[in-house]
Amino acid sequence: MYAIIVDGGRQYKVEPGMELDVDFRDIAKGENMTFEKVLAVGGDEGLKLGSPTVSGASVTASVLGMQQDKKIYIQKFRRRKNSKRRTGHRQKHLRVRIEKIAGV
Repeated sequence: MYAIIVDGGRQYKVEPGMELDVDFRDIAKGENMTFEKVLAVGGDEGLKLGSPTVSGASVTASVLGMQQDKKIYIQKFRRRKNSKRRTGHRQKHLRVRIEKIAGV
């Protein structure tokens, strides 16, 4: 069984037991979160498409913790002006494990 969900403007194909990095939220490790925007649900009985979402379908996930991407550097340089600036950024993500796909 699988589902296609929307989170943070991106679509993910998820299956139970799968680990996924989504946009950061301030949720404690071990808590559950629910994805309500389910675009499609597929399984043994076939594919069920929503228009735009499948009514009554939801995906439950447990929070594993916060992750960070590798650091990226932003450099700004103006020639002949003795002006340079270098800054860095690390994006935060929330790692979740898909537990259950409900409402099929």
